[in-house]
Amino acid sequence: MKSLDVLAMGEPMLEFSQVERGGETLFLPGYGGDTSNAAVSAARNGAKAAYFTALGDDPFGRQILGLWEREGVDASTVIRRPGAHTGIYFISHDGEGHHFSYLRAGSAASLVSPGEVPAAQVAAARVLHVSAISQAISDSACDAVFHALKVAREAGTAVCYDTNLRLRLWPLERARAIVHAAVAMSDIARPGLDDARQLTGLHSPEEICRFYLSLGCRIVALTMGVDGAMVATPGETRVIPAHKVAAVDATGAGDAFDGAFLAQWLRSGDPFASADYANAAAALSTLGYGAVAPLPRRADVEAFLAAC
Repeated sequence: MKSLDVLAMGEPMLEFSQVERGGETLFLPGYGGDTSNAAVSAARNGAKAAYFTALGDDPFGRQILGLWEREGVDASTVIRRPGAHTGIYFISHDGEGHHFSYLRAGSAASLVSPGEVPAAQVAAARVLHVSAISQAISDSACDAVFHALKVAREAGTAVCYDTNLRLRLWPLERARAIVHAAVAMSDIARPGLDDARQLTGLHSPEEICRFYLSLGCRIVALTMGVDGAMVATPGETRVIPAHKVAAVDATGAGDAFDGAFLAQWLRSGDPFASADYANAAAALSTLGYGAVAPLPRRADVEAFLAAC
């Protein structure tokens, strides 16, 4: 019997998000990091969640630990690394969308090595959630994720892999090789359409889903922004429509989807219904600013779906 629903692994970061108030541009502090956001989303949607990473022994790291404590995310295996810093990033907005600036080189999380992966915690989880960003931040972090995937497979822990592509972190050819190898070790592939087109060289959602299934995963949940999600298994493919809302900031919407999808899938086992639930959670997450603050809770998502 597994004692944990979702274990996420990667790099959490402190976030500073641009807002305009009284004619001034301000940057409000918050929290980010794709897999950390997903862990919080999973916890808010009823999953027993945990996180593994390394943080700097600094005020930013302490703030992130405080976030997980408040959200009920188990951080018992998180490493505190003196002499290394916790990553931070800035989000700015303009007519073309939102833009990111990072201060993460040499961060504590980028120094994680395979030997530091908490194998017992991976084995205790029903799902291990990681992303391409978790592997892009350094060679040692990349190797650590592959080691975690190996441990998960041996322990019967399902793996969900988000193909989040950040070309500032690594070249496309290396990203393709690593992502495809990781998806081949995963149960659930979680690509976004724009990233998947770059990673696969394919265009249509159907082709992309078939490609990821051909690598060996059993579920593909391809998010397509305002066009919803396409969910594919070896036997069935469906488009799950998006839920329309008056969005103000889409930062972290994919992470909201990830956590909500896993929380619902672990309850129901139905990837199609879970994607509809996750679409609703992602839509609600765009109603506020920042990656974590607007993440909805299960009661919010259920009320929203009941009103649709």
